[in-house]
Amino acid sequence: MHPHPLKRLWHSIIQPLDAWLMLFLGLLFVLSLLVLYSASNETFGKIDNKLVYSALSFGILWLLAWSRPQTVMMFAPPVYLVGVLLLVAVELFGIIVNGSQRWLNLGIMRIQPSEIMKIALPMMVAWYFQHNEGQIRWWHYLVGLAIILVPGVLILKQPDLGTATLIMTSGLFVLFFAGLSWKVILGAGAGFLASLPLVWHFMHDYQRRRVLTLLDPTQDPLGDGYHIIQSTIAIGSGGPWGKGWLSGTQTHLEFIPERTTDFIFAVYSEEFGLAGNLILLLLYMAILSRGLMITARAQTLYGRLMAGSITLTFFMYAFVNMGMVAGILPVVGVPLPFVSYGGTATVSLAVGMGMLMSIANIDRR
Repeated sequence: MHPHPLKRLWHSIIQPLDAWLMLFLGLLFVLSLLVLYSASNETFGKIDNKLVYSALSFGILWLLAWSRPQTVMMFAPPVYLVGVLLLVAVELFGIIVNGSQRWLNLGIMRIQPSEIMKIALPMMVAWYFQHNEGQIRWWHYLVGLAIILVPGVLILKQPDLGTATLIMTSGLFVLFFAGLSWKVILGAGAGFLASLPLVWHFMHDYQRRRVLTLLDPTQDPLGDGYHIIQSTIAIGSGGPWGKGWLSGTQTHLEFIPERTTDFIFAVYSEEFGLAGNLILLLLYMAILSRGLMITARAQTLYGRLMAGSITLTFFMYAFVNMGMVAGILPVVGVPLPFVSYGGTATVSLAVGMGMLMSIANIDRR
């Protein structure tokens, strides 16, 4: 007996979607609407924009979830090459915004090519190791490192230390899941710590100020330290249970800067308190756990490398955002995944989640 056409249509829509991931992402989406409404002074302008970008992101997520990982993998070299060429174009012709040359004007729109690399870089490294599966030697890791460094150095020159570090880390996660030796990882970590004085020498002045501000934000309470001071006040004032939705004084008196984007976690903490923070952490940990389960069950090397990189990169973004808002990490331009306002970030995260669901959809393999 053939199923009803509507049932077949419904099955074709939900079949590629991972139920657990969709549940956790749906809860994050509802939570983000609540906190964004409060952070926007109880107006619907940014809510409307977020709904539009969320609908677009879901469409992209669904298409990628339907696609076979092997099909998506074939696009890794051209997408990576286009991304690198766009980064070179930014270096040559990019426009300067707030002292940084990160944007490329295409006439009808402006793009930030570093966003492309959030997915293109780990895809390319994973493609390279899949291409050499069964014969991986030590020099393959050096080639993988070179693939990571080319766009990383170009983004560093913009300058954008935060984005470059996060993007290169996503590539390093691929090397880790490809079997990079712990001895090499620990040795590289020790070498990095030893090179910090040299790194400090080459850092820009604003980057040095961010580090010094992290150590003592009261040195410049109305300048570089203002963000951290106000956000930590908001987090602390939330207490165990928070002040209540729409009742955050730091938020509604507009003391928290960038409260709808990078510092939305301060708004959330003030209104929902420690209890709300634990719920948010549980949601992120649930996505991390589900992503690692998908990684362990992946049937191909490419699937395992991409799933692992997407999962750990997603969690790293959440950790870095919470850490900088809480004052334990330097302030960098990293949004809180699926909570902060921002169309580009939402779309890029949806691309990662769609690819993760594609890898999880083992029934079609």
